[in-house]
Amino acid sequence: MTKITCILVAMITLNSCGSLQEIANHLPQGSGALSQIDIGNGLRQALDQGIDKEVTKLMNTDGFYKNELVKILLPEELQKVGTGLRRIGLSNVADEGLKLLNRAAEDATREALPIFVKAAKDITFNDAKNILLGDQRAATSYLENKTQQALYAKFSPVIQNSLGKVGATELWSTAITRYNSIPFTNEVNPDLTDYVTQKALEGVFKMISQEEIQIRNNVSSRGTDLLKRVFALQDNQRFLK
Repeated sequence: MTKITCILVAMITLNSCGSLQEIANHLPQGSGALSQIDIGNGLRQALDQGIDKEVTKLMNTDGFYKNELVKILLPEELQKVGTGLRRIGLSNVADEGLKLLNRAAEDATREALPIFVKAAKDITFNDAKNILLGDQRAATSYLENKTQQALYAKFSPVIQNSLGKVGATELWSTAITRYNSIPFTNEVNPDLTDYVTQKALEGVFKMISQEEIQIRNNVSSRGTDLLKRVFALQDNQRFLK
């Protein structure tokens, strides 16, 4: 049975660096044969670990606001205008208002978990192979491709509601319209909900990618025996290159 499994895996997973099974042949004896199901389950565990460890952080109060990796700031163009920003009526957003933008992102992130869980469950063996032997953020890219549209649809109304309660949306629209009318300035997105939604999504995927990089490069970050065995295939791929 093991021999048949090995042949099937080799046939399905051939690539320029050799098949997963060819790489598996270089593992230390006793590590045990890995089936397609094992590899798929291992990649699901990796996705689940990143989601559970990193996305849940962003759902908490200050998950965005006090995390310099993902904190939502004013657009770069507006950061440069300093006192001029206050002259056009954007002082609230420039100061305490930034916290409101990040709070809205924290609220919206709670909508992400069921979408991510479904994407992880739907992973195929071919997906798993591409993720395992892909680049440092291949798993994150998989989630982006599978969930970006659904996440935007979930995030946007939550963020719109959060910002609307404090009048930030109207303030932003008025102020940015005035800012964009200033000659020789780069136009800024006047839709605050869209701006915060896009930044929130960027932050979510950035944090997931941080955990993925840890799993790929540090054996101690592989929280289960299956993760260790599956990502040993990735480690051996690097060795064989």
